Amino acid sequence: MRSARMRSSSRRTAQPASTRRSPRRRAARPTRFPLIAVTNLARTLRDLKDRGVWILGADAGGENLFDADVSGPVAWVLGAEGGGLRRLTRESCDRLIGIPLYGSVESLNVSVASGICLYATRQARAHVEVTAGTANKKNPVGAMRAHGA
Repeated sequence: MRSARMRSSSRRTAQPASTRRSPRRRAARPTRFPLIAVTNLARTLRDLKDRGVWILGADAGGENLFDADVSGPVAWVLGAEGGGLRRLTRESCDRLIGIPLYGSVESLNVSVASGICLYATRQARAHVEVTAGTANKKNPVGAMRAHGA
């Protein structure tokens, strides 16, 4: 009787087939972006600017994301849900860019907004690669820098 319980217990802890890693799942992993947590945001933004990185602030009143050039070296700054960017952080940004909202949607949470901004950045970089004639899918940033972007 005791061994029967152990067997049923071990079956419950067995990993289901749907969560095992498969070659297909590994092949579809998303592009990775560097995420940086800092203690002094103003100093970090200045340092990034000194290194030639454009600071883009996500703000509802900014220029349309889909009309903006986000293909170069950029750092996105997103504010708190509801409050948005703080005044000094907003003033430190090189450009403010907004996501156009349609219908009854009034705002997006930070995770959704960041996903949209990063996707638009990735798409813009892929477009630059194709138009520059450098279909380098493994390192789009390196390909852009090689062409002076």
